[in-house]
Amino acid sequence: MALVMLPGLSTLIDDISEEKKLPPNVVEAALREALLKGYERYRRTLYLGISEDPFDEEYFSNFDVGLDLDEEGFRVLASKIIVEEVESEDHQIALEEVQQVADDAQLGDTVVLDVTPEKDEFGRMAAAATKQVLAQKLRDQQRRMIQEEFADLEDPVLTARVIRFERQSVIMAVSSGLGRPEVEAELPRRDQLPNDNYRANATFKVFLKEVSEIARRGPQMFVSRSNAGLVVYLFENEVPEIQEGSVRIVAVAREANPPSRAVGPRTKVAVDSVEREVDPVGACIGARGSRIQQVVNELRGEKIDVVRWSADPAQYLANSLSPARVEMVRLVDPEGQHAHVLVPPDQLSLAIGREGQNVRLAARLTGWKIDIKNSAEYDQPSEDEKVAELIELRQEDERQQAEAEARLEAEQATRAEEDARLRELYPIEEDYLEDANGEEQSTEVR
Repeated sequence: MALVMLPGLSTLIDDISEEKKLPPNVVEAALREALLKGYERYRRTLYLGISEDPFDEEYFSNFDVGLDLDEEGFRVLASKIIVEEVESEDHQIALEEVQQVADDAQLGDTVVLDVTPEKDEFGRMAAAATKQVLAQKLRDQQRRMIQEEFADLEDPVLTARVIRFERQSVIMAVSSGLGRPEVEAELPRRDQLPNDNYRANATFKVFLKEVSEIARRGPQMFVSRSNAGLVVYLFENEVPEIQEGSVRIVAVAREANPPSRAVGPRTKVAVDSVEREVDPVGACIGARGSRIQQVVNELRGEKIDVVRWSADPAQYLANSLSPARVEMVRLVDPEGQHAHVLVPPDQLSLAIGREGQNVRLAARLTGWKIDIKNSAEYDQPSEDEKVAELIELRQEDERQQAEAEARLEAEQATRAEEDARLRELYPIEEDYLEDANGEEQSTEVR
């Protein structure tokens, strides 16, 4: 069969490789795939207006394209199985035909044949069809390689630029470093901030949330503006004491998209000091609030409470409810991490927060269940009775859970013993053992 000429093939591959920052072998693979699509399209057009397209999605899976860089052209190749009687000429070849050129050919062997069409229109059609497919394949390869770089990045926070909008998502362009081409990333609606203005070409700091393979779309990057990791990154970059290790962020609780529009985004950050003379809260806030203001500006006005972590649960719980003033913290069920926090009447609404946001974030930050109580009306004996009932219910639930797990373990052990007994009585091929001489032995069936 004739070679389909592609003048300047080697130069074309080198130019694309340099322009797209892709290795030559990746460009060649994309070109072969695009040319194969051109061949598929050519074959399908032969049936237009005559009969229904007989080719299914996997029909051309045994076809490939061979590039000849020296002669500057390509050939279409097909892997065919040797059979006695041919049912599909595209997938099979008769033994008698193969033996005319290869006497030792056997049934079931595979041969690769040049099946390039000789017709002139195939070359023109293949070139036209290939151009669009090649551009798409190169984009896919470029995106895949760049996204592999992003998957290995140590720094998960990137600068992103808004390029367009799709449904409720914002499509952004991000780059893994200087000189690297940009790649598209999706910012879903749930990961956006309500105070952000996502206009075209606006830039934002985003948290690289996930790089995953999406069916029919290939590799896809997902970024977030609401992830707590973004807050940690911003503090690390604004507070030298965190970079040096004298101050550490212990926990972060963030509500970037509150359930109600009446409540704004808010974050609580618990910090601790490794060095006794360093004030961790003051270090994060900075002189006249300069450091925390930079973080707030990047998050478009989000409220941020920086509180001091404490190894004492009662003190930590009191700190977590800042800016409310706490009178007393009662750890009514330490094992179940349940506490009553008593506050003055004038601090009650502040401690709870609008629509419960403040206490909700404090509970997430500390990991404790927090009940805010009015200190002026708190009846300790009555509350203790209620707590005792709750503790009893919790312990009963834990007992039932432990019993269920024990029953499951016993059932699994019984099944394992029964399986072992049956395998001993009726050994299968996988149970064959090798003796010391490497010879196979099996237990005789009884």
